[in-house]
Amino acid sequence: MSTPAPETPARKSNAGRYLFLLVLGLVIGAVATVMVLRALNARKDHFPEALMEVQSWHMGQLKAAMEQNRCTATDVLPHLQALRAMGTDLEAAFPDLRDDERFRTAAAAMRAAADRALSAPPMSCESLAGTMKSLGDSCKGCHRDFKN
Repeated sequence: MSTPAPETPARKSNAGRYLFLLVLGLVIGAVATVMVLRALNARKDHFPEALMEVQSWHMGQLKAAMEQNRCTATDVLPHLQALRAMGTDLEAAFPDLRDDERFRTAAAAMRAAADRALSAPPMSCESLAGTMKSLGDSCKGCHRDFKN
């Protein structure tokens, strides 16, 4: 009687290990990418975007008041005052444009439109529409020249 030959063990595939390392590499890469993007975003100056966002919100509130036929001075003056106060910060928000004559002119036009609205507050929705058009035109002048 002869003894049977010992069986050679079946080779295990390394595919599982490679798949695990691939998935681990993708996860680590994704986490590292998010961390780098957040770090870059944290270094960015958010003031200009925030100023424009708040001004846009106040203009939206004026538009909503007009659509709801709530155009009394008590409804619109807080928004006009806020727009005027933020108009003072335009040059500070965009320091790289501070020396540009077109930017200074547009910022001054925005402040002048807000000053006119505050000196003679709109008492009807028709006058509010005119005020909003004047403010919007001053904003469009700057956006046309400088918004990317």
